[in-house]
Amino acid sequence: MAVRILHNDHPQRSVAIVSPSHVLYFRQLDESHSEQYVTRNGRLCGVEFCAIESANLEDFVPLSRQHSLGCLGLINIGPDTFLCVITAAKEVAQVRPGEMVYRILAVEFHCVNRSDYDNSLEYDVNAYPIDSDVWDQGKNQQPAGVEHPCLALKKLLCDGTFYYSGDFDLTSRLQTRSISLNSFDIDSFDPGFMWNSHMIRPLLQFRSRLSGDEREKLDNTRFLTCVIRGFVESMTIQRPMARLDSKLRTAGMPGLLTLISRLSCRKAGTRFNARGIDDDGNVANFVETETVIWNPASASSSRSSATAVGFSYCQIRGSIPIFWEQQTGLLPNQQKIQITRSPEATQPAFDKHMDGLALKYGAIHLVNLLSESKLGEAELSSRYHKHVRHSPLSVDGQSSIKGSSASLLRSTKYDFHAETKGPGGYEAASQIQHIVQHSADAFGYFLMEGAPEDEGGPREGFLTVLQQEGVFRTNCLDCLDRTNLVQGILSKLAVEAFLQQREEIVGHDFWMRHSTLWADNGDALSKIYAGTGALKSSFTRTGKMSLAGAIADARKSATRIYINNFADKDRQNTIDVILGKLVGQEPVSLYDPASDYVTAGLSKRSQEFTTELPIHIYAGTFNVNGQIAGIDHDLSEWLRPAFLQRSQQYPELVVVGFQEIVELSPQQIMATDPSRKALWERALLKCLNRCTDDSYVLLRGGQLVGAALFILVRSSVLANIKNVEGSLKKTGMSGVAGNKGAVAIRFEYANTPMCFVTAHLAAGFSNYDERNRDYSTIVNGLVFQRGRKIDDHDAVIWLGDFNYRIDLSDEKVRRLVDLGDLQTLYHNDQLHLQMVAGSTFPYYNESRITFNPTYKYDIGTDVYDTSEKSRIPAWCDRVLWKGKGLRQLSYGCASNIRFSDHRPVFSTFQCDVSLINEVVKSKLSRELHLQFKTRGRPSNETPSLLDNNHEGDLLDLEPVASGLPAPSSEKQKWWLQDGLSAKSSVHAPGNTELNPNRPPNPFTEFSGSDWVAIRSGSPFCDVPLGASEKPLITTGGSYKKLPPPYDPSTLPPIMSRTVPAPPMGGKAVHTTTSSLSSAEWTKLNKPLIPRKPAELSNPGNSRSGVNDKLLEAQQGSNIATSSFRDISSGRDIYPPPPPRRAATMDVSSPMFSPREPPRRKPFPPPNLPPRPSSTDLMDNEGESPGLLAWAPLKPS
Repeated sequence: MAVRILHNDHPQRSVAIVSPSHVLYFRQLDESHSEQYVTRNGRLCGVEFCAIESANLEDFVPLSRQHSLGCLGLINIGPDTFLCVITAAKEVAQVRPGEMVYRILAVEFHCVNRSDYDNSLEYDVNAYPIDSDVWDQGKNQQPAGVEHPCLALKKLLCDGTFYYSGDFDLTSRLQTRSISLNSFDIDSFDPGFMWNSHMIRPLLQFRSRLSGDEREKLDNTRFLTCVIRGFVESMTIQRPMARLDSKLRTAGMPGLLTLISRLSCRKAGTRFNARGIDDDGNVANFVETETVIWNPASASSSRSSATAVGFSYCQIRGSIPIFWEQQTGLLPNQQKIQITRSPEATQPAFDKHMDGLALKYGAIHLVNLLSESKLGEAELSSRYHKHVRHSPLSVDGQSSIKGSSASLLRSTKYDFHAETKGPGGYEAASQIQHIVQHSADAFGYFLMEGAPEDEGGPREGFLTVLQQEGVFRTNCLDCLDRTNLVQGILSKLAVEAFLQQREEIVGHDFWMRHSTLWADNGDALSKIYAGTGALKSSFTRTGKMSLAGAIADARKSATRIYINNFADKDRQNTIDVILGKLVGQEPVSLYDPASDYVTAGLSKRSQEFTTELPIHIYAGTFNVNGQIAGIDHDLSEWLRPAFLQRSQQYPELVVVGFQEIVELSPQQIMATDPSRKALWERALLKCLNRCTDDSYVLLRGGQLVGAALFILVRSSVLANIKNVEGSLKKTGMSGVAGNKGAVAIRFEYANTPMCFVTAHLAAGFSNYDERNRDYSTIVNGLVFQRGRKIDDHDAVIWLGDFNYRIDLSDEKVRRLVDLGDLQTLYHNDQLHLQMVAGSTFPYYNESRITFNPTYKYDIGTDVYDTSEKSRIPAWCDRVLWKGKGLRQLSYGCASNIRFSDHRPVFSTFQCDVSLINEVVKSKLSRELHLQFKTRGRPSNETPSLLDNNHEGDLLDLEPVASGLPAPSSEKQKWWLQDGLSAKSSVHAPGNTELNPNRPPNPFTEFSGSDWVAIRSGSPFCDVPLGASEKPLITTGGSYKKLPPPYDPSTLPPIMSRTVPAPPMGGKAVHTTTSSLSSAEWTKLNKPLIPRKPAELSNPGNSRSGVNDKLLEAQQGSNIATSSFRDISSGRDIYPPPPPRRAATMDVSSPMFSPREPPRRKPFPPPNLPPRPSSTDLMDNEGESPGLLAWAPLKPS
């Protein structure tokens, strides 16, 4: 149902979605609402739903030439709030009668709070996709002008991969949603497949607060629309299904074959930006694909009459559910695969993923298509099946692989490339159906039956005959090409079982349509994830591989390389924006007193559901100087200091940073060698797990050439850690080489985000400015997923070889070390001086250093450098930290580990992390919401949400303590009854005012009167002061008399006052004002212009005499400007300036203008310097008497 989009910009901008029966208003509220309902982003949007009869739309005009087909929600972009609506769509599928699916072709974003962007997105962006194999690289651009902030979002939503339906729940498969054809409940939609969940969430919350009747009316308007991303398409089965027995045939009505693929938005992203699993059990590129057949009049051997039949078969695909990453590259199949977390740290997330699948789909059969010959894929495959064997769903480890029905989790290894390498090609892949036949028979499919449509039977009379009891989970590396081909085979296997059970046959045309749908499905999903259509789609479409198909695959591979390297970063950012996953991005805040009341109550009672848990962190750094001999060395002095061993309290987190684990040769700088990192990893685990029952496991490690960072955690706390990410930043050779740089790992421990950074900064004694730049480059350039940076965390610890030196001579430093004068050394430490100056590591802390400089030693000794270079000892190895709940407990050095020219440094911390009990918080939130409904607002008060004059003053209504009244607000005070306005009603008694000498503190004792009589100096009275009434002013406790006021009564009457004129011919001309005309009188009564006093110089000034003479010459008379001294007051009194000249003055003098003050006589121009007496152009000095008579040239 198309609706109109209207707007009204006066007095405040409002946008309305108008249907024939109802109106949905949107408006950015003013500052008065924002002050009462404070939001983190400072913006508040008002929404109101009402009937068209009660809406006043007289001043509203159309905002768009297009009608709206549905509202996708609200989103904040920068300082503005935008409303997103669908303006063009195409019907692409009909799942069952009355269940239509539409592909979005065009959307519009309308700014709610200002009109600057109106009509700036008139041109459709990707409204009709041209080439499904090529990503739009800016072909359809916006007209010249200011770029619309939602342009990238519009491009994404208009790329032909988003679908919606206003008839049924498109996010759920046929088996899980109601079999009723008339059921539509937006509350039951699956948020895991709803791609506009971030935008529509505020409107769904608004909907939940409506009454049941209003909620039903809002749903009937279909204003709110939920969309999925993936692929949906239906094809009509032209040839009807027929029974094998010719006695009963169908009426020949066409059936419908539909394929629906739903892409999850939980871990959405592009090919190399979204890989593996996260800590919540969500995997990248997770797709649920459902094959649906609807036969309106199907015959069965068990029934004598035709019935309507619905068939559904579901499969899933998803990235390998372990923590792994893959970097982009310009060579195909050369992108390096890196597993980022140990098996022990991965198993909880793996189990969480499989538990979720089992709960939703039942039994799971894993089909792994990874290659056993490719090194990276073989490593992933091996780790994958290791986790399967340790899964609780796999009851009997090996039995699950052998096919025991006692396990909910089974797996099959099928090397797709190896199986299809022979002469049969991809046709050999069909042999997989014989391997999984047992599970396919056990899983079954979903089947429903009901009365045929043409018999007028009840539309609600459908029965579930069979249910699908399990699901195949298929994966390859990208879950695109190989996966789509195999899933098409499995879908055909299920459809054949359905037809065989129904004793029906279909022709070749049916299977061609089935193959076409699966080929189109593969292209659509591949375009979303990789940027191009799927490889091997020609075989999926036709059943045979041709030369043209091979050439098309080569073209797609080349296109993928370009898109993955140069376009995917922007695509990923746009996806994160639309899903609300960027750091600091929040949903639109709607005007909701109930929600604000609940939020304020939760904030006050946070201690009821929040627990501060202290944990301990060990942080150590060591520059090993490329030595491998220390791998077998006992590291207990460094990793397990004596005080930790005595306390038997081992830290929950162990953070270890290494520098120079490899020799920094040119080959190593350009290509990282991971073998050394693996050796040090084993050495750390061996040392830490030597004397503890709660073993440490590697959470994640990272390496940048010689720098490596390891995060190890105790097994018992793994469940508290989630969202682990890593990032690198090169700073060597202007960011090209990795010999210098940083490795960072971040995660969330409970509800506290933490970040750890190990860095190796620029070397050189005097290069502290370059080290400062390295720090700035790392802080600003090291970015995690979704835009997170180092400073976006509550606890941050830096550790590494920072290379800051001591600004003293070598001899003096060594002498101070021998004397133990570490304080003097620290005062000259470059890092300390730069931190004090604010040039590096601002707001970071470092405990007092109690150990000798850690660099540079002769290897194997305690002697500082004796080589020819004779390096000055320095504290190069440091640990810095910042964080609200972080406290440094110790800071030390392991001086007996001597196999490197550095000494390892360590520090221990205590960190208070927040644990939120979501169950208690949810229960408390419901209580507060119920409390608001019963006590927040009188039942007879129902103001409009968009009314500027209503008082939304409903926060903090509860008394602070028992027996006290409710707190005051801006408009109501607890001491005023019946809602009286809070304003002062105290008036001054009689003709008085407040005593200005009263102290500002009203509780200070004051012996004077509070009120004094109004004086003439007061702005409330114009009566002049009497001679005996002198106002006093206090200055430092003493009283000083003000000078006497100016009394105009002492001046002569205006009519007899004379106006002096400047001297003309030695005579002064005087005229009286009585002889002036009206025009002249107007000129004379213009306000006087204040002038600078004639004398400002000190009488002792040597130039005063000159100034007096100049002043007398310029003004012609000393009488008007002379001053006299008031003996009583001791100050100079100047009479008022003379009035302007009258029109009777002689204006013929060129030296005078009646409108301008007299000008001083100009000084003569300065004489030119004497010219050389010689005319020799070669600068030869000589006498030339002919030039002596020259004179300066003067203007005529």
